[in-house]
Amino acid sequence: MADPYKTLGVARTASEKEIKSAYRTLAKELHPDRNKDNPKASERFSAATQAYDLLSDKNKRAQFDRGEIDADGNPLNPFAGMGGGMGGGAQRGYGRGGFGQNGSYGAGAGPRGAGYGDGSFGAEDMDLGDLFEGLFGSRGRTQEPPPRRGFGNRAPPPKRGGDIEYRLAVPFADAAAGRDQRITLADGKAISLKLPAGVESGTQMRLKGKGHSGPGGNGDGIVTVTVDSHPFFRRDGSNIRMDLPITLDEAIRGAKVKCPTVDGPVMLTIKAGTSGGTVMRLGGKGWTKKGPGEKGKPARGDQLVTLEIQLPEDLTALEEALGDWRDPAQPRQKFGL
Repeated sequence: MADPYKTLGVARTASEKEIKSAYRTLAKELHPDRNKDNPKASERFSAATQAYDLLSDKNKRAQFDRGEIDADGNPLNPFAGMGGGMGGGAQRGYGRGGFGQNGSYGAGAGPRGAGYGDGSFGAEDMDLGDLFEGLFGSRGRTQEPPPRRGFGNRAPPPKRGGDIEYRLAVPFADAAAGRDQRITLADGKAISLKLPAGVESGTQMRLKGKGHSGPGGNGDGIVTVTVDSHPFFRRDGSNIRMDLPITLDEAIRGAKVKCPTVDGPVMLTIKAGTSGGTVMRLGGKGWTKKGPGEKGKPARGDQLVTLEIQLPEDLTALEEALGDWRDPAQPRQKFGL
């Protein structure tokens, strides 16, 4: 890594405020949110973050200035200072450049331990989350502040941005037929979303790269589907069921009647003498299911239509027409009644 002072463009005598301001300016210029098509900007952003990570830590900055560690935080001469500085420190360090009781390498014996003159500052005084929130709004919180590195440890790769969760309510008929849906993302853009075959409430879809931005790339969008109920359709696996009322004369004489489906109404032929409770099947008018269909479309189940004979509200004319006629059939005989 290059000299952290040069990376941030500040002098070695720079104060905490000057270093913070320089990093803020670079972060605003190089942040991946504003340089999605410029990978070099992401590299410079990581280098600036690493430089700020070192210079914002008062102990590491002091050690770097004395030539004890390099820009990556690795020791250049781990035995420097051990010969003559063992007399003065009681808690934080033993003289200038000595090792403290806790094994840390101290730069002096000030009231807060190792310091860097009057303008010294530490990592605990700076919250990178607050810095990024000021630069880029709440999206800056999707990335954790760069981790502090010890001797010999390398920084982990840049983290990916956080995921964004979406909820999508889909009309029953659209879900059954697998029609594409429109969804508006957090950035205000609307996209067309293809529903998976067999979709149901709770189905989740992942939109790659549609989450929050981060140094390691964008997170994903996670869409959770809720299928709306329908006033007369109901799902039965890959089939759709419904009850269709017909009149008594349509059942006796037969008729052609309109029947609703999720794809629109179709004509249904009722045979003469059809009984109530008869189930008619409309092939391919059910729910999408996995597997090859016709002409590149997904396979679908069937629509099962149960016929219900609806008597007229006024039975006077029907009773007069029947006269003394009685049906000789015994429909309950199979029950032993």
